[in-house]
Amino acid sequence: MSASSQQTSAHLDPVEREARHWMMRFAAGNADRSELENFKQWSAQNPAHAEAFARACRLWEALGPAGEVAAVQPHPRAATGALMRRRAFLGGALAASAAGAAYLAVRPPLDLWPSVSELRADYRTGIGEQRRVALAGGPSVELNTRTSIAFDPAAGGSAHMKLISGEAAVSVTPEMTKAIEISAASGRVVATDSTFNLRCDGDRVVATCLSGAIDIRLGEHSAQLRADQQVAYSSDGLGPIRTIDPAVVTAWKDGLLIFHSTPLAEAVAEINRYRSGRIILTNAALGQRLFNARFRIKNIDGIVTQIQEAFGASVTTLPHGIVLLS
Repeated sequence: MSASSQQTSAHLDPVEREARHWMMRFAAGNADRSELENFKQWSAQNPAHAEAFARACRLWEALGPAGEVAAVQPHPRAATGALMRRRAFLGGALAASAAGAAYLAVRPPLDLWPSVSELRADYRTGIGEQRRVALAGGPSVELNTRTSIAFDPAAGGSAHMKLISGEAAVSVTPEMTKAIEISAASGRVVATDSTFNLRCDGDRVVATCLSGAIDIRLGEHSAQLRADQQVAYSSDGLGPIRTIDPAVVTAWKDGLLIFHSTPLAEAVAEINRYRSGRIILTNAALGQRLFNARFRIKNIDGIVTQIQEAFGASVTTLPHGIVLLS
């Protein structure tokens, strides 16, 4: 640990310092079963211990992109440790500053409350909520969980909208004389007489054409998708076009989540979108195991038991919906 990080830790009380130590061990994915048992004993000693660990997890989640600002890319084996040290230092600095409060307003920890952008949205959904928006003279839009959209009246109202965050299924009918343009992160989707699914997670966007054709525009780069084709883009550029199973992509509209040979780490990230709190994998090897499942979103909390039975995982339940899987 660096001198700066040690100085930051010195300002924490012993319980907060221990909680941060456990959080860093679990986030690194290298805690063994004996350490997990030690953690359970520590957590059970006093309710304040579990509460402190929950706070450490929320701060860690909030510092995701901040810890990577202006960072030099390290060797892959050293990346996790270096990122943890940066986040540990930033954690103390942000928590004690006005800038930290402003940052948490932009990126709320564990999505416990809407961000400033989401609060300004014209339509938004909460955790596990889905909603259909019918726009006069505009497209039909179905919003998935934790989704926010806004319209630009100056640019043509419903013909120009922004997907601030989350996932939406959009249907553009032939009766609409103008093309529909949706901005998401650093790119845009332009569509006429088509249906498509658009998902925005931070600066990463995944666009899937379900019928007709849609145009993806990212700076000077562009791509056209036809039915059953998908492309992802981010600040790093436009990815390759690939063929997908539309039934899997749009299963959420039927209240389902479907995983086919999906790494458990990816499946958990998806599951976390539909529940309060956070499921945290504390074992990197477990996160690489392939997961096959089909279940109803309304039964989302039962997935932890399914993972436990499928992989023999150890489960530790903490306040605020935080679950550790090892």
